[in-house]
Amino acid sequence: MTDPITLPEGYLVRPATLQDAAQIIEIIRLYDIAQQGESNQTVEDLLVEWQRPNFNLATDSWVILAPPTADRPADLVVGYQELWNRHEHSILSADGYVRPGYEGLGIGTTMLRLAEAEALRQHVPAAPPGGRVFLRNGVDGSDPAAAQLHSNEGYQPSRYIWTMAIQLESPPPPIQTWPAGVRLQDFRLGQDDRQVFETIDEAFQDHWGYTPMSYDLWRLRRLERQEFDAGLWFLAWDGDQIAGAALCEVREDVGWVNQLAVRRPWRRRGLGLALLQTAFASFFQRGFTDVRLGVDAENPTGATQLYEKAGMHVYHRYIVFDKVLRDGIE
Repeated sequence: MTDPITLPEGYLVRPATLQDAAQIIEIIRLYDIAQQGESNQTVEDLLVEWQRPNFNLATDSWVILAPPTADRPADLVVGYQELWNRHEHSILSADGYVRPGYEGLGIGTTMLRLAEAEALRQHVPAAPPGGRVFLRNGVDGSDPAAAQLHSNEGYQPSRYIWTMAIQLESPPPPIQTWPAGVRLQDFRLGQDDRQVFETIDEAFQDHWGYTPMSYDLWRLRRLERQEFDAGLWFLAWDGDQIAGAALCEVREDVGWVNQLAVRRPWRRRGLGLALLQTAFASFFQRGFTDVRLGVDAENPTGATQLYEKAGMHVYHRYIVFDKVLRDGIE
């Protein structure tokens, strides 16, 4: 492939380290604010992601350093790129950011090419024989330059992800009825953990892009976060089984429905809407009126229609780009 390094003289590339975390989050937050007017990313988020299985900070990440000047330190990080073996060396995820003010210098191109070169070197040979291998990257829908960069490098848009939102101007209407036999019960930390994980995993198997997640990674992302609040986890039980769940949290005064799941036997019975309205009511009672969630725009379970029925609207858009590195059976 083309030489990945397309940087001006004096710019350096090296693996990311733990000491870079604060600067990397600064770049991500600056980028988010430039594109969306806000950001809720934290150093804790990044450190959690660096603990994913099949991710090695020393081989799967890169930072780009600008050359020092009279008013610029020698260790200023101006670009960050990562590559993650999401599933069996076949589904690879990449993510990269350029510090605002350093666009147009070849940093984004270099980072994309570094990730692809490492994917070809490390992962394609290790993928199951005859299987398709592709590299996936998400792009902010309000950043046409990033979309064009991916197109120039041979990526194709494969999906659209929406952030949907609602402003709760008054208390949500009370839920009239739950599906027959279903009851709402508080989440019991240390008792319901594994069953909630299995519920989420089973329900999300119908979603586009599903890959198995380990219980340990799920715990790290959901239960071991500073924002975790057991009072914002809503479980719908039918007998001794969880029929559905809404796992929520508050981040910087915004209520987030992180995961809303209904298992197949209980779908099309109003359970998803009841769980969503339960979450809305709890957020409103706590004084949080801005509520959001993320959803695949083509979700086959009808999630987008459910959210629109609940009064939500599209707040922001993201584009998922894929590049096939080796064709084969998907």
